[in-house]
Amino acid sequence: MNPPMPADARPRLPRGVRLRQDQARGCWLLLAPETLFELNQSSVEILQRCTGENSLGEIVDQLAAAFAVERARVERETTALLGQLRAKRLIDL
Repeated sequence: MNPPMPADARPRLPRGVRLRQDQARGCWLLLAPETLFELNQSSVEILQRCTGENSLGEIVDQLAAAFAVERARVERETTALLGQLRAKRLIDL
């Protein structure tokens, strides 16, 4: 199990992992070697901000403001997604 993510962590996609829009399927995909995940819109919004430039806290603040959602809810959902991806080595901190 991975330790909790600190608010100052700067999540980013590791080398070899890409976020791509698939025009033919009309969806977003997270691509990794021999792995493909179809993403829902909230996952895309989170991952588009995972560039290594924004801290986890900044990402949560941006999402809460952009979608007028309670910050605590955004933080729970964002850290849950990133925790799952981190366990699969699809996100770096």
